[in-house]
Amino acid sequence: MSVLTRDEAQTRAQLLDVRHYRVDLDLTAGDETFDSRTVIGFTARTEADTFVELKPAELRSVTLDGQPLDPESLDGNRLPLKNLAAGDHELRVDAAMRYSRTGEGMHRFTDPTDGETYVYTQLFLDDVQRVFAAFDQPDLKAVFEVSVTAPEGWTVLSNGITAHSGGVWRAAPTPPISTYLVAVAAGPWHTVRTEHRGLPFGIHCRRSLAPYLDADADEILDVTRACFDRYHEKFEEPYPFDSYDQAFVPEFNAGAMENPGLVTFRDDFVYRSAVTETERQTRAMVIAHEMAHMWFGDLVTLRWWDDIWLNESFAEYMGYQTLGEATRFLGAWTEFGVVRKGWGYDADQRPSTHPVAPESVDDTAAALLNFDGISYAKGASALRQLVTWLGEKDFLAGINTHFARHRFGNATLADFIDSLAATTERDVHAWAAAWLRTTGVDTLTPRITSGDNGVCALTVDHHGSRPHRVAVGLYDHDLGDEGRLVLRERLDLDVPDTGDRPVGKRPALLLLNDGDLTYAKVRFDTRSFRTVRDALSGLPDPLTRAVVWNALRDAVRDAELPPATYLETARAHLPHETDLALVQAVLDFCARQIAGRYLTPEERPAAGAALSALCRDLLRRTEDGDNPGLRLLAVRHFVDVAAHPDTIAAWLADGIVPGGPELDPELRWRVLGRLAVLGATDEAAIAAELARDPSATGQEGAARCRAALPDAQAKRTAWEAMFTHDELSNYLFKATAQGFWQPEQTDLVREYVPRYYEDAVAVAARRGPAIAEAAGAWAFPAHAVDPETLRLGEECLRAADPVPALRRKLTDQLDDLARALRVREAAGSDRRP
Repeated sequence: MSVLTRDEAQTRAQLLDVRHYRVDLDLTAGDETFDSRTVIGFTARTEADTFVELKPAELRSVTLDGQPLDPESLDGNRLPLKNLAAGDHELRVDAAMRYSRTGEGMHRFTDPTDGETYVYTQLFLDDVQRVFAAFDQPDLKAVFEVSVTAPEGWTVLSNGITAHSGGVWRAAPTPPISTYLVAVAAGPWHTVRTEHRGLPFGIHCRRSLAPYLDADADEILDVTRACFDRYHEKFEEPYPFDSYDQAFVPEFNAGAMENPGLVTFRDDFVYRSAVTETERQTRAMVIAHEMAHMWFGDLVTLRWWDDIWLNESFAEYMGYQTLGEATRFLGAWTEFGVVRKGWGYDADQRPSTHPVAPESVDDTAAALLNFDGISYAKGASALRQLVTWLGEKDFLAGINTHFARHRFGNATLADFIDSLAATTERDVHAWAAAWLRTTGVDTLTPRITSGDNGVCALTVDHHGSRPHRVAVGLYDHDLGDEGRLVLRERLDLDVPDTGDRPVGKRPALLLLNDGDLTYAKVRFDTRSFRTVRDALSGLPDPLTRAVVWNALRDAVRDAELPPATYLETARAHLPHETDLALVQAVLDFCARQIAGRYLTPEERPAAGAALSALCRDLLRRTEDGDNPGLRLLAVRHFVDVAAHPDTIAAWLADGIVPGGPELDPELRWRVLGRLAVLGATDEAAIAAELARDPSATGQEGAARCRAALPDAQAKRTAWEAMFTHDELSNYLFKATAQGFWQPEQTDLVREYVPRYYEDAVAVAARRGPAIAEAAGAWAFPAHAVDPETLRLGEECLRAADPVPALRRKLTDQLDDLARALRVREAAGSDRRP
């Protein structure tokens, strides 16, 4: 299949004005295919050749202006339109299209709980071609009229309000939108409806999830209404569509998709089991993020995929900012700082890094790779810094100018910067060049010099090229409690700065980027680092503690801080932490990176014992039941690092952790998965648990457990399911991959490490980008931190020609592997006499 190049898109946009699509889908044709009939009204400005895109199972007929075209002329995914005359045209395409099991195009899912079937579209970037014929590029916007013939008892949702008559559902015509934003979701949905500000709002899920959606419906709709109202306070342009539906759909590859009027979410967000307040905050942030897209991406859309930051960075920034302003989730920026920014920092230090706004994205395959921590987290961080530098008033004025200028149209980075420039005297063009066109992470390091009478001065060593406006926190020990720190003063500072900045007497802790308003790694002076080791949990503000934990994490990854020191710091301070996002992030880093990769196999048991002891401390702290979220985190992580099965096996047998919580489905599968790794369960127990929980989540849990069993036949079966048979859905592929590699089973799976590269390349080529990404993200042998694994991977990149999605994942995995080897080497040097 050919990918669309930027040059081809520009040429076609100059030639065509696409006005209208009528799309008729028939979902009653069977389990493998559906019927798709498309009528496209468009105008050619001059006589020329062009093409329309389509990926059919069978192309039945094509007519252009009433004249038949040869279906055999379809070349891959391109149907040529030869000698197209200037003027108006009508193209009719009749085809059978394949359902997807990988979350691309029209995904079909049958719920194992009750046998009900659901379908939904995910047409992002270039997957509309899997559903109907289209001139598939974001700047050829058109009005869409969609009708769907569906089985009896189904409800059909789309971008506009749908009406049902005679077995056919018809959606109201859309305003002009891009092809990738068209959406359909059909099935026997369970629905909760309401109305807000004169618009119908709805939330939808599978019937088997109905009790869980009903339990959280008030919370979901409250967040939706609060964000909707807050955006109308910020934006002069009102919500531009006729309704707002949110559908929680199965086996969704992303977190959510911003289809106008019909946002689709992964239905993991319909919680079947106990979750923490941070997880509820994450769901709320995704709701806020996707609603921001109604303006950033849907109302005003990028012209080409080099400007995806105009969609994602803005939605990310607005989602976190609005959540903190309009809902109970006041600590949203703390979670962003300790989780999302790490995603951005990591991506920005790999060979695959790219600018937030790259100047050249040559084709759609390259564009798909840029939906990463840079386009989301780094871009949102850049915008937060822009607001700090520009002021929110001028920032919002620029946004509203942008909406007014490009309403229902397309825009570029240059267009946006011009809109900002119209509202401020500051040189936003220079700011954009420094922040959006460059790569890498700046590092800020404090130097403190002492002068007369004990007065100190601060100089910031700036490694990098971007200007930063930062806050500097000066903290002293509380005179009544040495373990508690108090803020003496917070200074505003521009970096680079030409002179020293007086700071008074030397503080116990000097923290650059206090408040986390810029995107940069920060370091500590010697005294500040001692204070961090001794009194980190005594810092008064969670966002300040997030900046400190991030700095320690960065220092470990840069081989400047021994992993064991980070683990010791966590052991000392996490039992006193009150913010759940911080507890979760630090425990994850300790388990997955410190114990899982940065420490040697010989050191891993001691690290696991330290983490178990830390979790026991948290369990003791929560015995009174006052903090169920913290207790849940402690239980989860205790299970994950358990070295012996006795305690957790007793929990599973009793169905409860002493003192709570009861083992709900998520915890039961987690415990059983760990018992599988330890060789303390078997196929009979897994089958029994699946009979107890036959849901889709249960199917994934069983696949994960079976792949984790320390048995040669179990490993062969799992490997063949992933790489030979091609029957696993995207979610079952991921679950199987998660279970397969276990550090405790290194000898058992050793033979599969060299096999991985050849088999991953082959399955990625056969099954497409979603499975390619899953094979790179989840099936990679991340536990095998050794030079031979790195050598094999580098050879694969050189010689095997993996598809772009897999190549990007392998590039990132191998860079992380090389980093882990450097961290181990540095830590080993520190231990040598």
